[in-house]
Amino acid sequence: MKAVVPTRIATRIAHLGTETAFAVSAEAAAFAAAGNEVYAFHLGDLNIPTPANVVEASFKAISDGKTGYCPNAGIPQLRAALAADVSASHGVPYAAENVAIEPGGKPVIGKFILALMNPGDEVLYPNPGYPIYESQIEFHGGVAVPYGYLEGDTGFAIDLEALEAAITPRTRLLVLNDLQNPMGAECSPAELARLADLAVEHDLTVLCDEAYFDIRYEGKSASLAALPGMAERCLILYTFSKKFAMTGWRLGAAIGPPDIVEVITKLNVNDESCPNHFIQYGALEGLTGDQSGPRHIVEVLRERRDAAVAILSETPGVRCFTPDATFYLFANVSGAMAAKGITSVEDFRRAVLHDTGVSVCSRVHFGRVQPGERESYVRFAYSGIDTSRIVEGLERLRAYLSGDRVEA
Repeated sequence: MKAVVPTRIATRIAHLGTETAFAVSAEAAAFAAAGNEVYAFHLGDLNIPTPANVVEASFKAISDGKTGYCPNAGIPQLRAALAADVSASHGVPYAAENVAIEPGGKPVIGKFILALMNPGDEVLYPNPGYPIYESQIEFHGGVAVPYGYLEGDTGFAIDLEALEAAITPRTRLLVLNDLQNPMGAECSPAELARLADLAVEHDLTVLCDEAYFDIRYEGKSASLAALPGMAERCLILYTFSKKFAMTGWRLGAAIGPPDIVEVITKLNVNDESCPNHFIQYGALEGLTGDQSGPRHIVEVLRERRDAAVAILSETPGVRCFTPDATFYLFANVSGAMAAKGITSVEDFRRAVLHDTGVSVCSRVHFGRVQPGERESYVRFAYSGIDTSRIVEGLERLRAYLSGDRVEA
């Protein structure tokens, strides 16, 4: 008789989502392992070295014995330096007590929700957007309420009318990813002002995910937290991953009102005790030392953006905006799909991979597709692929969508 194995997995796990972009990565890896050329536009990692002064400061900290536990909220020097840096960029007077250092930016999402959301509360989150918002809200017993974006003549804008209509007496939190993944979208001053009004009117606390705040090519980044009366309503998600090409180092921060930061620090005690000790000295050097490294990172990414946009803008059936920040292009491929007779954006994505080697994520990897969506999009991440490879891969894509023969 077959043994009956009891169900051991907690029921809450059924509500935990994932990043399906990693499944795209696995597909691309399998395709490459079969001997095919792959142009990896699917993951938002960086293949640019971490600035040397950051690396050297971290190694020195190891040599100096900074390898044990440290304060749960991070070393005081880094908290103070980050508070000063963000105060200068945002025009908001933050101090060390406003900062909790975290093992990456992503933990701030879950800790924000744990600290402020009760089961059954509703949380507004961007869709398309980073899929972990939706996952964490539902895993912790909240109701994930999506808000969308509208494609205009020059870029994407939040559908503010739909967002406002989605607010109910149970709405407690708003997640705002300005300089957005996957769209590269940026709020206008009018959008930020309207969001601030809604937050005050409905007593909402806001997670300002500003992971791409410093990956900026033109203009100046602005924060909802900088608007009058909003600093006490906003928790900023900060990460060292993008500005300093430190994705694998896993270091970030929560910056906001002391009462929220205090709870997040208590969660640090329960989850990981403290952030990595010696890496914080590297981050401290990154903030206070030579800034040529971050400037170089942005210039490399600018070159890649310009190369990608130049080709995509000449590719039949593809509509692509030029973002002023982030390292993503969210291209409308509805026309290209129609020309190829393909109705599913995932089928299109796979066809592009197998016929050109270009690997991208599609809209479905950034939250559940919402009723009424008519256009189809794919995301090109250019942070982990060199300019020469960008040109080679996207020229193959252009040839494929133009009906030309793609060279093997």
